[in-house]
Amino acid sequence: MEREAKGRFLGRYIVTDRGFYRKALLLIIPVVLQSIINQGVNMMDTVMVGKLGEASISASSLANQFYNIFVFFCMGISAAGVVLSSQYYGAGDQKTVRKVFDLVLQIVIIGGAIFALLSATFPSQIMRIFTDEEDVIELGAKYLLITALIYLPHGISLVLSNVMRSIGNAKLGLYVSITSFVINIGANYVFIFGKLGMPALGVMGAAVGTLIARMVEFLFCTIYLLKVEKILKYRPGGLIKLPSRALFGEFRRLGLPAVISDSILALAASVMSIILGHMGKEVVSSYAIVTVMDRMATVATMGLASASGVIIGQTVGEGKFERAKKEGWTFLFLSVVIGAIAGILVLTLGEWSIGLYEITSSTEKIAVSMMQASAIIVVFQAVQSTLSKGILRGGGDTKFLMVADVIFQWCASIPLGYLAGIVLQFPPFWVLIALRIDFFIKSVWLTFRLKGDKWIHKAKQV
Repeated sequence: MEREAKGRFLGRYIVTDRGFYRKALLLIIPVVLQSIINQGVNMMDTVMVGKLGEASISASSLANQFYNIFVFFCMGISAAGVVLSSQYYGAGDQKTVRKVFDLVLQIVIIGGAIFALLSATFPSQIMRIFTDEEDVIELGAKYLLITALIYLPHGISLVLSNVMRSIGNAKLGLYVSITSFVINIGANYVFIFGKLGMPALGVMGAAVGTLIARMVEFLFCTIYLLKVEKILKYRPGGLIKLPSRALFGEFRRLGLPAVISDSILALAASVMSIILGHMGKEVVSSYAIVTVMDRMATVATMGLASASGVIIGQTVGEGKFERAKKEGWTFLFLSVVIGAIAGILVLTLGEWSIGLYEITSSTEKIAVSMMQASAIIVVFQAVQSTLSKGILRGGGDTKFLMVADVIFQWCASIPLGYLAGIVLQFPPFWVLIALRIDFFIKSVWLTFRLKGDKWIHKAKQV
């Protein structure tokens, strides 16, 4: 009887055929490897800049918070593209998939130009939003001037490599990351410390290294898409054409909420940085260190969320809704396991990673406490990320997710974080928990959403 009950449970909620897991792994593994490489670059950036002192760590960290708004915007555009292109690809409509590529690239080009103009024109004013420490503002403003040149090439390559996953090609992002890893580390070493006859640019050298790496990424992606990729046979002529009303309508219905949701996430992350920035450079430096470890521990979560969004999107596009539900529960159970493993990794390796940085004992103490908070947070981060950025988004439930992000981030996390960090001046451990309380709430809320049928929205033919 027990075996029969177990069999009924598996049959109802868990996908058991090997083909599903093989397909998932082909998407997950390249994304995980890409994420490990990207986080390795970020860690080396932080370690190298950390040799210059806490002001330099804070300056690059806070300057990158503004840049991260653009990155989140690109991730939103990518998510919108994946939602639409995976469903159209599942329906066998490759012509519309190419049109989706045109549309997302048009949007990211316009957005990149706007961010570049802001960074080049108002670097000091942008830094003053995040901190009031003059040495940090001065260094961060110089950093932002160089990043103004990075937005367009990075935005295009980021969106291209992400949206390519919707047609089952997760390798492009991996190849791009490997190339970026080698070039970025080498260029950072040369320009930060003044090697091979180059001037020692300090924190600006990190920005120069990133610029060089992003330009190479852009060239790599462009050549791959136009000369190597054989499924879509994409041509850039569509970039000068306006999208059809029908396609733009579907983008507005299923894609735009994802863009808004990820942009709101970026703004929330920036407000978090503002709150932490006004708690002092020791807290900012500690958070920068903890963030690197957090991202390393959650690379499998990123891969799972990406794979679940693509696979469920293609299944919904095929019209197999019951199959999509079962796949959703399967990915949810996997996210719990992966989240628990991530928490253990942060606990066991977090304090070790702190020893890689040249920081004061007081900063080290803060970093340890924030690392302990992160070990709890990443468990719930895995669950809510897989649900919100993968399962439900792949099913087209983007409008509901947008509303959930607005409510829980801006009505819970940000007010509680401000209250804990600025008003009550709680220890950094509790401030970080407060700032991430939306992860805890959404893990439960979105699981209940998965139980029904309302999360499935198929894209209309255009």
